[in-house]
Amino acid sequence: MGKLVVLKFGEGSFEQGFAVTLQIGEEHERPTTEIAGKLPAFPEMPLYYSHWQSSYRQIGNRYRLYADQMQVTNVSMIQDCENTSHILRARFNTWLRSDEFRPLREKWLERLSSTEEIRVILQTENSQLQMLPWHLWDLLERYPKAEIALSSPSYDRIHKSRILNPLVNILAIVGNSQGIDTQADQALLQQCSNAEVSFLVEPKRQELTEHLWEKNWDILFFAGHSSSQGNGECGRIYLNKTDSLTIGELKYALKKAIGNGLQLAIFNSCDGLGLARELADLQIPQIIVMREPVPDQVAKEFLKYFLQGFAGGESLYQAVRQARERLQGLEDRFPCATWLPVICQNPAQIPPTWDELRCAKSEDIPNLALSKGRRFQITLFSSLAITALVCGVRWLGLLESPEIQAFDLMMRSRPAERIDSRLLIITIDDDDLATQRQNNESLMGTSLSEKSLNKLLAKLNQYQPRAIGLDIYRDFKATDKNLITRLQQTQNLIGICKGSDRTANIKGIKAPPEIPTGNLGFSDFIHDRDGVIRRHLLFMNQETTSFCSAPYAFSVQLASLYLRPLGIQTKFTPEGNLQLGKTIFPNLKSRTGGYQNIDANGGQILLNYHSPKQIAEQVKLTQFLSSPINASAIKDRIVLIGVVAKGDSPDTWPTPYGAPLDEQMPGVLVQAHMVSQILSAVQDGRPLLRVWSLWLEVVWIWGWSLVGGVLAWRKLSLPWLALAVSITSSILYVVCLSLLISGAWVPFVPSALSLVAMVGLMSIYDSKTTIKNSNT
Repeated sequence: MGKLVVLKFGEGSFEQGFAVTLQIGEEHERPTTEIAGKLPAFPEMPLYYSHWQSSYRQIGNRYRLYADQMQVTNVSMIQDCENTSHILRARFNTWLRSDEFRPLREKWLERLSSTEEIRVILQTENSQLQMLPWHLWDLLERYPKAEIALSSPSYDRIHKSRILNPLVNILAIVGNSQGIDTQADQALLQQCSNAEVSFLVEPKRQELTEHLWEKNWDILFFAGHSSSQGNGECGRIYLNKTDSLTIGELKYALKKAIGNGLQLAIFNSCDGLGLARELADLQIPQIIVMREPVPDQVAKEFLKYFLQGFAGGESLYQAVRQARERLQGLEDRFPCATWLPVICQNPAQIPPTWDELRCAKSEDIPNLALSKGRRFQITLFSSLAITALVCGVRWLGLLESPEIQAFDLMMRSRPAERIDSRLLIITIDDDDLATQRQNNESLMGTSLSEKSLNKLLAKLNQYQPRAIGLDIYRDFKATDKNLITRLQQTQNLIGICKGSDRTANIKGIKAPPEIPTGNLGFSDFIHDRDGVIRRHLLFMNQETTSFCSAPYAFSVQLASLYLRPLGIQTKFTPEGNLQLGKTIFPNLKSRTGGYQNIDANGGQILLNYHSPKQIAEQVKLTQFLSSPINASAIKDRIVLIGVVAKGDSPDTWPTPYGAPLDEQMPGVLVQAHMVSQILSAVQDGRPLLRVWSLWLEVVWIWGWSLVGGVLAWRKLSLPWLALAVSITSSILYVVCLSLLISGAWVPFVPSALSLVAMVGLMSIYDSKTTIKNSNT
């Protein structure tokens, strides 16, 4: 897609200067950049143009008739014209490089690439500004695919009733051609592919009027004599040797032709700016004229080059620029030939291509409204159908895997949080195991010897932690009497056991027999189908034959013990949800967010991991037992004791932060995340992860499918459409990530899928519609 640049000149004069506004945007869209500036006073500029015009017309007056009869006796006049053109060009660019105008120039350079196709429209009522050679602006010459057009600040769009034509309808008027060769123009027009040309040779006024009224013309072409009068404010064409007309005298016929779809008027004749101004008042979409008297040879060559480019597939602006620049080969005989062709544009219209002239559809107001209404209906019903399809696929569970993978990605993308100062984790790694063995301490199949455990509990109790969590299985009786007594009498010690599951043939693991039943919590984790832990089991009803009778999770027992001195008790709501203080932990259902038909038995919530790097302060077992301890690091904290060793039967689990074995998280750290989640929700108001209601999720998915319909409605080219879809999908991801950070897991994959599906469906529909219309 090309760019559209508009230079708007406000009130002013060459004596006072001009206010200027620069607008830059994509074709077919509103401007995305606008900046105001000023061109300073330069009262001498019209005089420089007048000097050039005078020297140019002196040559034209003598050599206008037949190019092949030119004589080589006019070197001084040609040289004088070239000299005045160089002066005008230099003064013109000096003016445009003024400090007041520099911000606009810099914004142009910043926003536009030299590889882009650019239409530049200069809007002004000042006829002297329009006459200046804007194509010589040094800034414009840096952009090989840019071309400038003139326009009035006042314009309207004429809604045209176009009939689908297999050929481009051209009305060619050959006016009074005395002294010029119009036969070449006729021959060039007849060679145009996919065109039907009707010639009117030196017609009478009534004959011309009748032709303009009777048929739908795409292009109006005039070759012959013409002139501008009244300081370039109006123009006159010479139909034959006796009749001439102003545009005003053809007003009604031309209005009819424009209303019937006339797109382009080409006046391959002299001094056409006056004609262009009057035609612009009639709101004709595009006009090509010659700014000054044009030599016959130049007129023929320009028409040839323009038709070759335009009918060959170039845009109108590119065809004009290329044809104009190719005239440079004639400037040794016809100086400033490249200055002559000028486009005059109605800014409300989009220049058509040659093929679009053949395949244009009806654009009248009722049909346009019907087209928009019809397209809106198609977009609406298509979005509903796609939403229903995506939601159906989601209901069947086919999107569960990509949804939870996207959930994991967002979890990893969240910003890191501060460590939880309420927790301290004493870890047992491979070095700690080796140290115990070196000290001849019997591990008895566990990771912590009775001697080290007794010593550890004794040292901890000196500093009065609020709760101690022993995340190590001890399904056998202790042999050390001191340890037995300590386990029985340490009231703030919570032990673990594992429940049984007959469906998975899991018998469970017994609790430490010395720890009271009320101080036990189950250690069971709930993992998804891919083995990753994303849910937090708070409570459950143990099986009758289970080795573990604890109804509450290890994390709940520790959190409850910590919160009890604050007057916060554990209770249940009438709906069966766990409640601590004012915080309610709503149970997951079998269909929750991206989960479809999961086992939701017991009290489950989504696990809102605290931080991927470090959940709490950690200290190694050996270091803790052998080093002095800061009392404040333990007092009133929860101390968790667990294994992080990777050698002997590692206790690690896949999490959203890593599923491979070397990236898995030790079980004691997972427990720490769970404890932290409960405490942070109750004390800090940190949000629990929640999901929207089913209908709100459906509306959300439908909304993004509508966004896809809007993108397809723009009818962008494939690369731009792909870029737009990518940017929109990125925005969707950022929105979903932001909502997840705030505690809401909303559908990303179904929304992105509906967005892309809608864009694809509507693009296919547009493509088939275009092909169908082209073949009609």
